[in-house]
Amino acid sequence: MAPIKDYPQRYALTGELHARPFPSLRAPSTAVFLAIKQPEDAANRDKSADLAHLIALLDHYGAPRPDAEATHYYGEMGKYWLKWEQHTELVTYTVFRKDMGERAFAPDEFDVFPDYWLDDAPGGRITSALLRLMPKPEQEAEITEKLSDWFVHESLAVASVLDGAAIVASDFRIDEAGHLRIAIFTDKTTGDRRTGRIVQRLCEIETYKSASMLGFSMVRWMSPQLNALDMKLTDLMARMRGPAALAEDTLHALLDISVELETLAVKTAFRFGATGAYQAIVNQRIEALREERFMSRQGFAEFMMRRYEPAMRTVQSTENRLKTMSERAIRASELLRTRVDVERSAQNQEILASMDKRADLQLRLQRTVEGLSVVAISYYAVSLVGYLLYPVAELAGISKGVLLAAVTLPVVGAVWWMVRRLRRHIS
Repeated sequence: MAPIKDYPQRYALTGELHARPFPSLRAPSTAVFLAIKQPEDAANRDKSADLAHLIALLDHYGAPRPDAEATHYYGEMGKYWLKWEQHTELVTYTVFRKDMGERAFAPDEFDVFPDYWLDDAPGGRITSALLRLMPKPEQEAEITEKLSDWFVHESLAVASVLDGAAIVASDFRIDEAGHLRIAIFTDKTTGDRRTGRIVQRLCEIETYKSASMLGFSMVRWMSPQLNALDMKLTDLMARMRGPAALAEDTLHALLDISVELETLAVKTAFRFGATGAYQAIVNQRIEALREERFMSRQGFAEFMMRRYEPAMRTVQSTENRLKTMSERAIRASELLRTRVDVERSAQNQEILASMDKRADLQLRLQRTVEGLSVVAISYYAVSLVGYLLYPVAELAGISKGVLLAAVTLPVVGAVWWMVRRLRRHIS
């Protein structure tokens, strides 16, 4: 094969598809899951702090360190196995132990994370869970008894997944120790990697469910502001219909509302987008489980439809409402602009009418001045002509008065003709 230069990121991009393998697990075993997120602007956080926090945990157990630019890690950590992943907004730790204590969901299982290490976490816990993997009993009644002891009956979700490979259950409630509980009963024919995929998908469902609920929290925060802006915009548009409304005052008020709406849109754009993406992942992971109903219990999909989907629809509704209000503000601006244009056109028409009237007055005044000018010029012209013709009039025996009377009309006619010709030449 002829040599060809590879694209610089070719191997890195291909390796990314295989960089996050599923764990290999077999019942009985336990898993402890922890997700940490910074409270503000987590997407732009210093991600080196996440890696440093991971290294501190690995050093505590004397485990090998990851690469300097690592965004994921899977390896042995003492008697445990650790799976670490760095996401856009958070980091997740999943610790696996290939045995199971006698007490189900014991709080001390979380002691795998040292207290000092938890105190130094670069953010807060967005969720944590204890997972218990057990062989599936022969009798379903045994499963029902355990679920009644471990979970709240009202919100319990149970399903048989992956064509009977396992039975999974959770009530998605936080117990007294601050963790969610997830029980997994695996069939004896289920392979280790399939069990690992089930555990991974359950952790991802909980992770992205919790992350998407941040959008619902934001909606609660911004709803009072949207309600106030909606009332202001409605009142403003109602006042625009009145003839007494001043366009300039209305424009300033509308500008303030538009700025506030745009500010809200900028602040919430990332969260709305992330919530939609997280919701899609949750639905995809539940669909990938291929769950079937177990003993007439509600499954994960049904639980999410009743409890989770209404919150997501509220987020989508608020996002659409914000877009609609922004569009209303734009339409109000266009209406106001149209009104201003109409008012300016009316003012321009009044100005033109006033200018026409003034031009007519000026024309009349000009004609009056021209008439007076003809009289004045004619007066002096008659006098000059009289002076010129006096000697001739004396020789002819004509009096001065008769002479002036005889030359007045011709002189006035000549002056008028000259003034009129001069005006036409100038115009």
